[in-house]
Amino acid sequence: MKSLSMRRRHPLAAFVVLALALAFAGMLFAALVSPAASADSGETAAQQIADGKGLYTSSCSSCHAPNAAGSDLGPSLIGVGGAAVDFQVSTGRMPAKQPGAQIQAKQNQAQQNIFTQQQIDDMAAYIQSLGGGPNVPAASDYAQNDSLIALGGVLFRNTCSQCHSVNGIGGALTDGKYAPALTGTSPKAIYEAMLTGPQNMPVFGDSNLSPKDKQAIVSYLVEARAAPNYGGAGLGRLGPVSEGLFIWTIGLILLLLFAVWIAAHTTKASAERVAKAAAEKAGK
Repeated sequence: MKSLSMRRRHPLAAFVVLALALAFAGMLFAALVSPAASADSGETAAQQIADGKGLYTSSCSSCHAPNAAGSDLGPSLIGVGGAAVDFQVSTGRMPAKQPGAQIQAKQNQAQQNIFTQQQIDDMAAYIQSLGGGPNVPAASDYAQNDSLIALGGVLFRNTCSQCHSVNGIGGALTDGKYAPALTGTSPKAIYEAMLTGPQNMPVFGDSNLSPKDKQAIVSYLVEARAAPNYGGAGLGRLGPVSEGLFIWTIGLILLLLFAVWIAAHTTKASAERVAKAAAEKAGK
């Protein structure tokens, strides 16, 4: 007992205990957080990260730097999380075709799917391993929930409609940028965009919008795509600017033409035409 007591009072004892505690905490974190394997391919987590690093090196490092710390051509990816990789690559925004005010999603499926989902998962796992960040959400996170549609409508109108418009068709921003339409965006991509805040969009962490709130917004947007136009013709749901332009051009021209037609068919105009025709006949 006396020997043990003396060891406890040793100057290095506190450092040894701290090192052991940190090692235990690291092993516990790795066991709880790191994915054990890829369900689709049977890859272990280490294999998936290694494969993702190889794909990153060949396809992304020229802009984001070999160590993912970023360069003049692309931002740092350390800490952005796997969700950001899945969003950017699965929508075809990355690899970017060319720089610009805003990187657009590719509409052509052949251009969009240059990587398989497994390859995207591998790259996401590699970026996730570099510094954490939001991970790729599970399918249950963005699954349609009819009981949350009303809540989602309120949250979307209060939080998102200023940029994306009340029906999710998008809108123009400054300096050539824009809020994209959400009418064809997958539920997974919408959820990931809220998690990661791509380009001009702010990040909506769980302290801003809870996972339930995010699921509610996704549910509302998916439901709104099939909603009828209760106010009449939807005019393609092009938004207030385009619809206002239509009213002030096509609508105003039609009103002017109608006014001219009315003026040409009044009693006075008809009488003047009869008198003119009679005078012409008498002159002959």
